[in-house]
Amino acid sequence: MKPTPILDNIKNPNDVAGLSLEQSNELAKELREVIIDRVSQNGGHLASSLGVVDLTIALLSEFSLPHDQIVWDVGHQAYAYKLLTGRKDRFDTLRKYGGVAGFPKRSESEYDVFGVGHSSTSVSAALGLLRAKKLKGDDGHVIAVIGDGAMTGGMAFEALDDTGHFNENLIVILNDNEMSIDKNVGGLSKALSNLRSSAGYIRTKGKIERFLLHIPLIGKPIAKFIVAIKTWIRLLIRRNSKPVIFEDLGFQYFGPFDGHDIKLLKKKLKIAKQVKGPVLLHIATEKGKGYKLAEENPSSYHGVGPFDREKGVQPSDKKTFTDSFSESVIACGQRHEDLIAICAGMMTSTGLANFRKSMKLRFFDVGIAEQHAVTMAAGMAVNGFVPVVALYSTFAQRAYDQLLHDVCLQNLHVVMALDRAGIVGADGMTHQGIYDISMMLSMPNTTLLSPCNYKELDRMLEYAVSEATGLVAVRYPRGCESEKLAAIPSTEGFGPRVIREGSNVAILSLGIMAEQALEAAEVLSEKGIDARVIDVRCVKPVDISAWKELLSDIDRVVTIEDGIAHAGFGSYLLSALEEEGGFKCVSDFTILGVSDHPLEAGDRKVLLENEGMDSKAIVDAVFKNWI
Repeated sequence: MKPTPILDNIKNPNDVAGLSLEQSNELAKELREVIIDRVSQNGGHLASSLGVVDLTIALLSEFSLPHDQIVWDVGHQAYAYKLLTGRKDRFDTLRKYGGVAGFPKRSESEYDVFGVGHSSTSVSAALGLLRAKKLKGDDGHVIAVIGDGAMTGGMAFEALDDTGHFNENLIVILNDNEMSIDKNVGGLSKALSNLRSSAGYIRTKGKIERFLLHIPLIGKPIAKFIVAIKTWIRLLIRRNSKPVIFEDLGFQYFGPFDGHDIKLLKKKLKIAKQVKGPVLLHIATEKGKGYKLAEENPSSYHGVGPFDREKGVQPSDKKTFTDSFSESVIACGQRHEDLIAICAGMMTSTGLANFRKSMKLRFFDVGIAEQHAVTMAAGMAVNGFVPVVALYSTFAQRAYDQLLHDVCLQNLHVVMALDRAGIVGADGMTHQGIYDISMMLSMPNTTLLSPCNYKELDRMLEYAVSEATGLVAVRYPRGCESEKLAAIPSTEGFGPRVIREGSNVAILSLGIMAEQALEAAEVLSEKGIDARVIDVRCVKPVDISAWKELLSDIDRVVTIEDGIAHAGFGSYLLSALEEEGGFKCVSDFTILGVSDHPLEAGDRKVLLENEGMDSKAIVDAVFKNWI
């Protein structure tokens, strides 16, 4: 990695204010170098962080932290901020267990004033911070930085409406890069695109001005004349491009302007500090700025694993559960013309890009608006279609009320494809998919399925679309199936089934936790204990008759699931068995899963070990009360 002399001398964020413009521009290069180097080794959110380097420098130049407070929406883009707020020496631990988090985290630094990870929350949080400051007599500024993708979430507009109505002195920076993960969609995106075109014009105008100013004698007068004419034209364009949505909400609107011009950014931020009432600064940035490969293909560099920085991210030939879902939903859609596919701003990430190519009229990307996606799906179900809503498990939480109120209470047939369920690893506590089991178990008229491999995922999706009723959620993990999982054959039905015979103890596994269960059974066999491994498959509803058949001769049970232990499948099944009566195993029933605390970032293997969820922990649980 290249030397970073300016960054090395930044001891706290307020040191940035003392830099000259030339030093600030050099610092931007150094920050991008460090970010690219570290993300290429650890993985992380690259393109978004590269895009706001210049803005970060400008913010720290104009505001005094922690008296002034900055809230980063989602937080993907906070790497430069972390480097400039005292975490440079630990930045090599980014997204590692016990290391620097991939998102702002309050326990990590006093400068991370609000923990984030999910979209569209920054304006609400910032308004809360500001109002609390006012109540305490604190005159510090509060700034919310929100991307155009996050602006598709309704919560952002609830907060903007509240802010404008009460004329609060909040500064909102709209970072417009035309992207969330995939290209933005919707009417707001089109409106911002119209405005943003004038920002592109601003950048071009600046380059021409600088060229003309270097021409002796005549350059300066020509430049002034052109500036006057072009500014007048731009005002006309702005008047017709109607940035009224923000002004009508009560904000003073400035922009759009170049988000990579540090001098201009500082000038605009100075103005924003002096304005009484809410201000929205609209800046145009380039996602992936400073790394050519990311500039050319920002979607591929949104969230990445480790890669060779010279060659860039290379496509993997390994099939994943997302790839398997992608193939299955296309095949299912071809068989069933009433199938609709829906996503929330993550078409590629959820595996629906190819569905869109082949069945475009039956595909809907609603932007980062999970609540809207679910209720829209409910409406489609009323009128005879079967919507398949593909979301990451962690983002399904954002639509809890809609799932319960609009789908389950009306018993509508909607299919939820919950990607990245269970422990996802390096993204950390805000993205772990460990809460969906507890969430779905509490909802009426719901079926929850958990496949252990690709074959089962394919069968479950077909069943969910063509045979089931009500809400059907199919949860599947990030990553690939192992050889051990792939070898598990498919069998009829979707109830619990034995995947390894045994008579001394039963290990009940959920989804891909079957791998840990089978490994534990092998170790137990070597110790003279014959373990029966049961693949749960259907988490809800519980088929008591099936469990009677499988557990009637068993005295001891261990369950293993990649969700919250005290409010998951194990607890749910134990309650059902106790209510039914006649099961000997209820007196020796051990539940393994995630304990009741936030699950930090880290390698999946490390997290399984730390949570007591690996094969060794299963063996230990069997031996704990063994006589």
